[in-house]
Amino acid sequence: MDQKTHIEKNTVQETLVIPLYGRKLCTEQFPNLFRDEKAVELIERIDYDFSYLEEKSKSFAHRFGALEVAMRESDLMIEAKDYLESHPYAALVNLGCGLDQTAENCDNGKCTIINIDLPDVIEVRNQLLPETQRIRNVAADLNDISWFDEIPDENGVCFLAAGVFYYFKTESIKKLFNAMSKRFPGGRLVFDTANKRAVKIMLKTWVKDAGITSISDYFSIDDINKDLLPWIKNAVITSKGYMLGYNDLKDPSVPGIFRILSKIADSFMNMQIIKMEFRGN
Repeated sequence: MDQKTHIEKNTVQETLVIPLYGRKLCTEQFPNLFRDEKAVELIERIDYDFSYLEEKSKSFAHRFGALEVAMRESDLMIEAKDYLESHPYAALVNLGCGLDQTAENCDNGKCTIINIDLPDVIEVRNQLLPETQRIRNVAADLNDISWFDEIPDENGVCFLAAGVFYYFKTESIKKLFNAMSKRFPGGRLVFDTANKRAVKIMLKTWVKDAGITSISDYFSIDDINKDLLPWIKNAVITSKGYMLGYNDLKDPSVPGIFRILSKIADSFMNMQIIKMEFRGN
């Protein structure tokens, strides 16, 4: 038997475990909406005490959280596959990838896949999900745009970011998005976002642990016309509801109360999937 990859508690690498377990949970809970068999496999290959997550997964809140994961991954895959329809040899770039397999799950056998994250994360990814002829794992800080040079964009490029930009300050996002628009004309960026109220809830524990007293500078969108369109240049921007924008959730596996909560999430918390089509200069 192959040796398991050990992940210590209270490390950057531990942050990979929770979303990975979430994808396993949503695969088991909502198989008609989302399946990530690789996540199920990876859980078995990691040396980590999952008992705490297993216990929490029985709760109502964590089951709904699994549904949120399912819809986010499904939404991003829809947009990525749509891009590959017209750009079959494009690069699919997973920003802040963790152990996520969204790009690989969209693989048409022709595209190039680039997974980007911090060095500690890529170290673990290389052990569990090593590179292949068309798949590369790149260690980089997204704020240092020298990583642009790693992207083969001559056949088009589609960037995906799941649960990533909440941890960036708005000024950093402005610089990043405008630099991407200028550098990758014809490219697409798809990511999830929410309003300030929701971001405060999502980042509550992280902010406390990081010693941050306020998250007002962190990226959120209350109104796309006020918080995004005025500063992004040379891009066509559209949005859909995160939970119900791509799927009506009338699948038998989804409890009725979850559909009600999904409506609240898309409206009261303004949870959205944003799609940017870059137009260059």
